[in-house]
Amino acid sequence: MPRKAKSEARTKRVAHTAPDPKKMNLLRDYVRSEGVKYLNDPNINSVGVGYKIKDGNRTNELSIQFTVDKKADRPEEVGTVSSTAIPKTVQWKGTEIPTDVIERKFYPAYKIVKPEAKTDRKQRLSTLVPGISVSHPSGTAGTLGLIVYEQQTGQPCMLSNWHVLETPAGNLGDFVVQPGPFDDNRIDQNHAGILIRSHLGVAGDCAIARIQDRDCDPTVLDLNVSVSELARPELDDHVVKSGRTTSVTYGIVRRVDTVTKVDYDGDVGVRRIGGFEIGPDPDRPAADSQISMGGDSGSAWLIENNGKASKTMIGLHFAGESEGDPDDHAMACYAHSVFEKLEIGLVPPPAAPEIAIENTQPAGYERTFVKENVQIDVPDLSPNQKTDVFKLNGSHLVPYTHFSVCLSKSHRMAYFVAWNVDGAQLKAYGRKGLKFDFDPRVDEQFQIGDDVYSDNKLDRGHIARRADLVWGPAAEAKHGNRDSFFFTNITPQHQAFNQSERHGLWGLLENAILEDVSVDRLRLSVMGGPIFKTDDPQYRGIRIPRDFWKVIAYADADDNSKLKVKAYVLTQKNLLNDLEALDLDPFRLYQVSLTVLSQMTKLGFSHLTSLDTFAPEAFAPEMLHPELERVIAKGAREVQSRADLIR
Repeated sequence: MPRKAKSEARTKRVAHTAPDPKKMNLLRDYVRSEGVKYLNDPNINSVGVGYKIKDGNRTNELSIQFTVDKKADRPEEVGTVSSTAIPKTVQWKGTEIPTDVIERKFYPAYKIVKPEAKTDRKQRLSTLVPGISVSHPSGTAGTLGLIVYEQQTGQPCMLSNWHVLETPAGNLGDFVVQPGPFDDNRIDQNHAGILIRSHLGVAGDCAIARIQDRDCDPTVLDLNVSVSELARPELDDHVVKSGRTTSVTYGIVRRVDTVTKVDYDGDVGVRRIGGFEIGPDPDRPAADSQISMGGDSGSAWLIENNGKASKTMIGLHFAGESEGDPDDHAMACYAHSVFEKLEIGLVPPPAAPEIAIENTQPAGYERTFVKENVQIDVPDLSPNQKTDVFKLNGSHLVPYTHFSVCLSKSHRMAYFVAWNVDGAQLKAYGRKGLKFDFDPRVDEQFQIGDDVYSDNKLDRGHIARRADLVWGPAAEAKHGNRDSFFFTNITPQHQAFNQSERHGLWGLLENAILEDVSVDRLRLSVMGGPIFKTDDPQYRGIRIPRDFWKVIAYADADDNSKLKVKAYVLTQKNLLNDLEALDLDPFRLYQVSLTVLSQMTKLGFSHLTSLDTFAPEAFAPEMLHPELERVIAKGAREVQSRADLIR
């Protein structure tokens, strides 16, 4: 999002010359094109644009600033610090640009969290607000930076760093806790959301977790503002942040367009993070001369004017100096870069208006959607299912926008739903104003309505995900959004299933395929539904399914656009040990073979078995040990992480 040319929040209190925009663009271009190459030197840890420092004082001369672990005062000393000499000036596009070398180091703040007295920021809060303690269960403690919104779903989320919400030990789909374990180790009682998206690279150190079971308020703690706009930082901008450890502190932007090397340890190692640097504000010094400390990671830096925070965010705090470093500094990712990478906004996307259902018949599930001239057919029905299925105009498939439903009259819910997902055309329409309703084309006696859901904790669960169906031209996407709310696409889900959804993996199956596999044209065909069993709990005249299945088909662009199919089951049954679980046991997610899925559902998938990725050849030879051979023979393997989804 472009910064505003003028803003009251950017009143300067220092008499420095504003940088020439053309020269700033020239220096930025140099950093991106040539300056980052210096980061291959082990002693050089960042490069950016800032004012040259002479005799400890800042000048008005723009320069390319390099920071190093150890500075050599004389040329002959360069070799003693395992570094190559940085020239006093560099030539770029016909212009001579001065350089500056500063001794400085950067550390992700999670490495240096220390015991401190408990404050409201470190307590468990029923209403989440920016500025409080938050973390992945494997981490220590960081800061909830802002309340933001997914642009695809409109769901509220916590924004913080990758190293706060995910950490090297985490995966998408994991729980996030508030407060962090360092402040309260009762992890099972402190679940606050699900990690759904993250990034660690030049675009930033950032992540979001979808809020669950907590209220939220976007007002930043002790700053009393809600962020309503983003802007790009400029040199000498005055800023303020609200963090878990150092609370409210003030600073001044002193380097921009900076790429910093940060060591995240373990398998992650050193990563290059883009952003800008903040130094202390001498007019508003921080307590103990620390504008940030361990645990402040994830704080939002806002533009400050005359001691008050504006509603403008420019950065997300991710690193600072090491303990004992005499120079007080903080590093922040660019706010606009973080928001673009995570696909988030400061407000929910606009709600789709109520759409009248037209008399024209929608096309429904398209069999050749993934690959032209190659059909991915829906499952075959068993003889008993054929006699039980509802038929519309002689067909056992009821068509909707981007999906079709095969409805069981006796169960009053779908045997299966088949749908198409165009990942390249997904829209971010919200669900506000949409309500669950009967399909007027289907007798109401064959649909489960609100009478089953009233005055209890049953959830109305979409079989075909609403977000999967909202694609295409605007009118078409809005029809998909509306059609997803017909009761024919809904199953009652009891509390245990809803808790399993919070683990995230089941709800993110399609996302994982689209994001982690080279999917040709970003197109998927998906089928799914409940698994009906005679021991499903009965309630108000229906049986509540406890187990669900899903099949995802796609063309692998990295494998000559070969069609592939993955099948998954969410169940309380232990598929590997042949033991039925107790009702109180948690759900398990498995990838299964289509043969096993057919046995569980009584549906026929023989036309897809040649595309099934669950086969010995899908596993590396070194993995075929006796235990894995047993898993393959059983036709199921448990999925416990995001990586397992796409293996």
